[in-house]
Amino acid sequence: MSLFGGTIQTLENSLQYASVKNKTIAHNISNADTSNYKAKKVQFNDVLKNELSNQFQATRTNERHIPFSSDGSNINITTDRSTMYNHNGNNVDIDKEMTELAKNQIYYQGLVDRMNGKFNSLQSVIRGGS
Repeated sequence: MSLFGGTIQTLENSLQYASVKNKTIAHNISNADTSNYKAKKVQFNDVLKNELSNQFQATRTNERHIPFSSDGSNINITTDRSTMYNHNGNNVDIDKEMTELAKNQIYYQGLVDRMNGKFNSLQSVIRGGS
């Protein structure tokens, strides 16, 4: 039984994506001075767009079959080897990383606020609307 029609699952997957992205950005920032380090990037939106454009519809013929739903495993981390910003072979652009970190924190906080709203709605229903 789904109380929120899959919203909680979507929010959970989005939080997982934001968490992985935050770890990747932090890793890039911590290695900004490491020789020959190449910046890593989390790719989720590209995979999501591909999945949505294909409009793949799977039919489950038995309830014990595993559903074709997004479970957050579509998050890929890639390494950008095409650029070099420093003379030591490192390609971490610290300004870009800090901007991405700020954007990701705002995104994460928005997801947490939305998740809290969903649980507050459930709590209100459990208490009978009071």
